[in-house]
Amino acid sequence: VLRLCPEVSNASRLAALIDFTFNLGAGNLQASTLRRRVNAGEWAAVPAELMGWNKAGGRVLAGLTRRRAAEA
Repeated sequence: VLRLCPEVSNASRLAALIDFTFNLGAGNLQASTLRRRVNAGEWAAVPAELMGWNKAGGRVLAGLTRRRAAEA
């Protein structure tokens, strides 16, 4: 996570990104708009980016929605 988002120094933000990466993989973080927002310091846009990752098999899952809300 620190290699992909080197400027994140806030512990809670870093923890959320680590959780995201643990669950979805570094490749998804690397290719995501979420990473671009984080690296640009656009923190107000990060919660909405996280909330977009709540689908599996093309369906919105309540558990993923709760997890992304906690990360946001």
